[in-house]
Formats: sequence, C-alpha cells, structure tokens
Amino acid sequence: MAERLIVVGGDAAGMAAASQARRRRDRDDLEIVAFERGHFTSYSSCGIPYWIGGVVPDRDQLVARDPETFRTSFDIDVRLRHEVTGIDLERREVVARNLAGGGEVRERFDQLVYATGAVPLTPDWARTDADGVFGVQTLDDGAALRDWLDREPTPRRAVVVGGGYIGVEMAEALIKRGLTVDLVEQADQPMSTVDADMAELVSDAMRGIGIGIRTGLTVTGLETRDGRVTAVVTAEGPMPADVVVLGLGVRPNIAVAQAAGLPIGPSGGVRTDRRMRVPGVPGVWAAGDCVETLHRVSGLPVHIPLGTHANKQGRVAGINIGGGYATFPGVIGTAVTKVCDLEVGRTGLRERDAASAGFEFVSVVAESTSRAGYYPGSRPMTVKLLAERPSGRLLGAQIVGWSEAAKRIDTLAVALWNGMTVDEMTSLDLGYAPPYAPVWDPVLIAARKAVDALDRR
Repeated sequence: MAERLIVVGGDAAGMAAASQARRRRDRDDLEIVAFERGHFTSYSSCGIPYWIGGVVPDRDQLVARDPETFRTSFDIDVRLRHEVTGIDLERREVVARNLAGGGEVRERFDQLVYATGAVPLTPDWARTDADGVFGVQTLDDGAALRDWLDREPTPRRAVVVGGGYIGVEMAEALIKRGLTVDLVEQADQPMSTVDADMAELVSDAMRGIGIGIRTGLTVTGLETRDGRVTAVVTAEGPMPADVVVLGLGVRPNIAVAQAAGLPIGPSGGVRTDRRMRVPGVPGVWAAGDCVETLHRVSGLPVHIPLGTHANKQGRVAGINIGGGYATFPGVIGTAVTKVCDLEVGRTGLRERDAASAGFEFVSVVAESTSRAGYYPGSRPMTVKLLAERPSGRLLGAQIVGWSEAAKRIDTLAVALWNGMTVDEMTSLDLGYAPPYAPVWDPVLIAARKAVDALDRR
C-alpha cells in the first residue's frame, strides 16, 4: 500500500511541498491529496493589486500552476473548495468540509503538511455583510473586488484601512481605477516595515499622486445604507466611501493546528525544526505563512509572511518527505515594493527591532543617485544602514528611490546574510557604468558613512 501525504492548503508552501515530494516519489510509492478551500492553486497574492489596477490584464497570469496541471502532470489529487476543519493525530485523519457540494469527508494520512497560510486581522467593526467592503488576502478576495469595480457604474470614493504593503499597493491600484482614495492608518506612519524617516519619503510620493493619508487615526465602525457601505467611522468623524478595502495585516492561520495540539511558538505561528518538521509530532510538517521561523540577525522567533519564504519552506518540507535532506536556515525579512514610481526595499532590523533585541548600533542615512549624476534619467536614492557597535556588523538596511533602487537591497541582504561589517562592505567590487550607477554606488556610500559614524563614536 502506498504511503499517503495530505497537504492542507493549496498555495505556495503546500503545493511546493507536494511537487517536491512527487518529483522524488511516484504514485505507487506516495499518494498525494491536497485540500484547498478556495478556487485556485499556486497563485501570486502579491500580484493582486496590479491586477486590480490594470497593470496585469488577466487574472490567470497570477496563477503559476492550475489544479488541472497538478492533477495531470504531477498526479496530485487537488480538491478545491474543501476546507480542512480538523486533524485527528491519534487516528491519523483529516476532516474536511466540502464548501461546494456540502457534506464532510475524512481522509487518512501517513504524512501531513500543514500550510494554511495567514488570515487577515479583522476587528469586530469590519465583520459585515454590507456591499462594498473587501479584503484582499486571497485571489478569491481579489476577484470579488475586481468584479465589483467592473460591475458598479459609479464608485467614486475609496477608503483603504491599513497602511502596510497591501494597503499602500491597493491605494495606488484604486487611484489607477480613477477613484478618489484616502488611506487610514492607526500608527503614526504608513509602511511600518521601514523606519519613520524612510516612511515619510513614501508618504510624500503617495500624496504626489493624490492619495490622502490619515495617520494616527483609529477606525471604529462602518456606516451603511440599504445594505451598502457609505462611510468609514473614525475618532475624528465619518469618511465617505463607496468602497472600503481592508489591509489591517495578518496573523498565522493556526486554528486547526492549535485544536489538534500542534505546538505554537511565541510569535503565534506553528513551531517547526530546520527541516520543517513539527517537533514531537511524527510525520507532520508545516510551512509558509502559518509558521514561525528564526530571524538570523536578532536570533528571535518571528512571523514574517512572505511568498519567498513560503515557497522555500514548502520546498524543504517536500524534499525531506521525498527522502532527501534539506533545511531552512531562517530569514532576514528582505522585501521590496513599488509605490507609484517610488521603489522601497528593506532587509534585516529596523531601529526599533535592533533596540528591542538589545543591540547597540549606529544609524546613518546617505543620499545618492541611481546613476552617474550627468547621465540622463539619474534620480535620487536614499539608503539607510544600521551597524552594530563596536563590531560594525550590518544589522539592517532600507532603500527608497525612484529608479534602480529596490533591487539594490539584494546586495545588502547578501552582506547581511553573511555577517559582513560595514567596513568590509566599503570594498565590495560592485559593477559600475554611468547608465547603471555612480562610480561610488549608493550602497558603498552608505557603508562609508556608517564606518565614519562608528569611528566618531
């Protein structure tokens, strides 16, 4: 009898695990069943704002592999619209509800991958059936919003609640759709993934394309009329809205794992070892936005929900299930995004992260340009570095600039990953030509400035 692998969750981590396991073991040796509560598998949730805004014209372009490809090419039994509601570790069974046809199914497993992703933070005031209120966590969510925008004849004003990546990107997407857009953020800045001085550059760019930004403002409710949203209620009064998009952040989707007794870490995600095994539970693995992982700089457990991590973790789990050996070494939180034409990148620790972890550090900001100053198209770029005192080890970096900025964060991520000091970084042999960089690359200028700051201290 073939061993049986059940995968809970059909997006990045789950299907990466299933695919890797299949590559190493055929159907006669390993049967694979994947449960997915939505209508899609292996899609890019990060691409949803660009589809909503019309940059990506076709929804199917966001789907890396559809369910039929997994069924026919990978021999994986993908069951859409099936929500796993329970895991019985003693009986080695999962319980799933058929959301389309009704009824409940039970399936046995020898191996199980828990890859349920994250769920949006939804305060009580946001739990409504009113027309015109949307989240954008899944491709199903994005499809609902896109269909509504295409169908409604006169939506004029949008309010985006939450100023993280998805909120900022959705605000721009709705501007592209011709709506008037206000973004409301409870914190003192949008883009809390970067420090306040860098976030101010992002805010300026958002205001430049007409996005209204209201920070330090708490949303307390929604006003509706005839079953439709008409306003967002705040501590400073109502904000009129024809459509409301919620981007309040996410938390690990651990309800089923917790009920089954799987261990949960201090960050709120499922605990795993470096091979993505769940400790103390033989044959059970977890990967993706539902797990916590190690931050390689702070040494602390963290929950950083990014598709890059999910795909790598799923791959590691699948290799191990397939009989190979692989480990996931942790994260440093590298991420990039685009706001208007402004590019934003970050890696490692912010100032508050470094202080919370107990580091003594210097923080420097260097202004430079994307290309040689005399070359056409050269634009400003701001690089911020954090370096430990007195060692000079790089702790974190942020970049905001108009062109050729975001991917420069990869240079800094590699330096950070390998524990380089800012002094070592000043000698990095980076490429130079006037169309691509000044003779002193912005990364090198920032590193020199950090070395000077350490010397002064």
